[in-house]
Amino acid sequence: MNETETFAPLLTRAATAETTADPSSVMTLLADSGTTGGQLTSYRSTFAKGAVGAPAHFHTKASEMFFVLGGSLQVLVGEELTVLEQGDFLLVPPGTPHAFAAAPGAEADVLFVFTPGMARFDYLRLLGRVMRGEASFEEIKASSERYDNHYVESPVWQRALAERGRTAGA
Repeated sequence: MNETETFAPLLTRAATAETTADPSSVMTLLADSGTTGGQLTSYRSTFAKGAVGAPAHFHTKASEMFFVLGGSLQVLVGEELTVLEQGDFLLVPPGTPHAFAAAPGAEADVLFVFTPGMARFDYLRLLGRVMRGEASFEEIKASSERYDNHYVESPVWQRALAERGRTAGA
């Protein structure tokens, strides 16, 4: 059996796709590893103006792809900060620390794809519960191996977040 025969074609309609939300973003769940034969996981995130997306982290098994559908996304890759604009694409290989947020003063609409896929929808659901105060951050930390999401310290990202706070209050 070749790779294209390992799963059935998948169509996810925007009108019926599952979403999970927190106060600053909505994630539309498109395709998880269970429906793609493990090939990929994909979701779309829309971030409110200046919303913080994810702290510095890395994946040991998956590459993460970002495609900016609209707005601007500030990203950390390794120790470098950059802003992705509409139409920009970024591929982050396994083992590379990265973080992201809507660029200061901007909204962002981003398509995320992980390959190979993992059952990340449960992670996104948990993340939504944590952001809404319905679960603890300790649950996220305890799930690092299961969801291949490993948090790291990043002074560069911490400075960028602190700068957001200073400019927002000005």
